[in-house]
Amino acid sequence: MKARKQRTVSGAYRLGILSRVLAASLGGYALTALLSSVLALALPHVAGVSRANSVLTASLLSFVIYTVIALWVFCARTALRAWLGMMGLAAIAGVLLWCLRGGA
Repeated sequence: MKARKQRTVSGAYRLGILSRVLAASLGGYALTALLSSVLALALPHVAGVSRANSVLTASLLSFVIYTVIALWVFCARTALRAWLGMMGLAAIAGVLLWCLRGGA
């Protein structure tokens, strides 16, 4: 019998996976909370629905948003690109949230 050659995984690859897991779990949670807040505040102005219905809709859509973010993080070419994309979207959502809360 021939002995099988054992494959090794580099440390950089493992750090990339760890970074993606952290981006999907922690970053995805924070971005989902931010986007849900923007959605809950924007729906009464855009769609003319009540505040209670907009909060309910934003809460239900948050499950879809989180899933899409987690999938996107692992589909991104690099972990850095995933983090930068999430930070860019968070910055845009943060400005929108600030404006919707009367900051502007």
